[in-house]
Amino acid sequence: MEELLGRKVPHSLEAEQSVLGSMIIDPACIPAVLERLKGGEFYSQTNGEIFQTLSYMFNYARAIDPVTLLEEMRIRGVYRDNSQEYILRLMEMTPTAANVTKYADIVRDKALLRRLLETADDISATVYAGEGEADAILEAAEQKVFALRRGRTVGGLQEVSVAVQNVYTAIAAAAASKEAIPGLSTGLVDLDRQILGLNKGDLILIASRPGMGKTSIALNIAMTVARKPLRREGKTDDRPGKVAVFSLEMTREQLAMRLISSEVMIDNQKLQTGKLSPSEFSRVGGACAAIAASGLLIDDNPTLSVAEMNAQCRRVEDLVLVVVDYLQLMQSSGSGKSYSNESRTQAVSDISRMLKIMAKDLNVPVVCLSQLSRANEARSDKRPMLSDLRESGAIEQDADIVIGLYREGYYNRECENPNAAEAIVLKNRRGETGKVDLLWLPEYTSYRSVERIHDQ
Repeated sequence: MEELLGRKVPHSLEAEQSVLGSMIIDPACIPAVLERLKGGEFYSQTNGEIFQTLSYMFNYARAIDPVTLLEEMRIRGVYRDNSQEYILRLMEMTPTAANVTKYADIVRDKALLRRLLETADDISATVYAGEGEADAILEAAEQKVFALRRGRTVGGLQEVSVAVQNVYTAIAAAAASKEAIPGLSTGLVDLDRQILGLNKGDLILIASRPGMGKTSIALNIAMTVARKPLRREGKTDDRPGKVAVFSLEMTREQLAMRLISSEVMIDNQKLQTGKLSPSEFSRVGGACAAIAASGLLIDDNPTLSVAEMNAQCRRVEDLVLVVVDYLQLMQSSGSGKSYSNESRTQAVSDISRMLKIMAKDLNVPVVCLSQLSRANEARSDKRPMLSDLRESGAIEQDADIVIGLYREGYYNRECENPNAAEAIVLKNRRGETGKVDLLWLPEYTSYRSVERIHDQ
């Protein structure tokens, strides 16, 4: 179609052939190529098949030379009558692999231009079709362009071999890593062990009755992550990752006050009065500087929808975590649907589904807070259950991890240890459910790991 219109589809067969020739004559350059290219980025189907074969052989430590390559192509069913002649030609036209990264960059750039053309055509077709509301079309368009920027595609069938290779790479990276868990640390070591940290694409729900401290634990987690240097393909970056906090209940200043109180371990009420000693003022100054240098970003707009949050997050470089406080306060607008004649339960269920989609779209963990209904207060054991999720609907289905907070002191101040707390993992797609003991510090509005307190 493009040729009929006199337009040339962006591609460079010479660069594709030079990449393949370099990989054959010097397999040592393959890691640098695999960092830049994927098989689907080749314009020529033949070149793409050869690249996939070479990638497979390298990833599984197979010897690579023209003979073994041709044999593997036969096994994979991509060998053709002229394959031997074509492989020899690739080697002849590539005298050295010294410039292989330059060739790979050309192939990648041309592939990006082709995907951009396809995305633009898709958006135009959707607009001309006139199906759906403008906000919904805009959201879909932004999602597609954002996926291009991150080097991914939205939807579409893909061979399982790609997923298997991704998992194999992740396992190898975890084996080589010094980190105890695959995901981001919450700062609560016992909880990390239970849920394996906060992992990309996961929706983590933290639920409790009002006043139990769910905002506090979310802030503890957000600050822990926002101060940690970035990890890029096994390497660390001095800069911290960005953490987006959407607070629909509290203002930025209220959240900052809590963060400072937790950081310097000074009573929140005392901080607000300003009646501090010179040493305490000095500690507060140091805490303010440390918090300001973190990667924490806060939006306290109480009328935000998931679509608006998603749009903001797409524009944040080095985003590693999103925190939403809290689910039941969110607006359903921006989803392309109206809930004026529907129950709030259906609205909240749809919002939870959009949050899970946002986590996958952004490829970061999303921590969302939620209220529990009063159902647990009618039981003798008031520990939360999944069925206690307020306006639950599909919330428990969408979440990968559900954590319920419980403190005996919340219900009985005369109990033996009113500051003892439990993080009860009610659902865990990455492992087992169970209870994690924590310590609640009400004067500092903060949760701490029991093990950490013992170490201190």
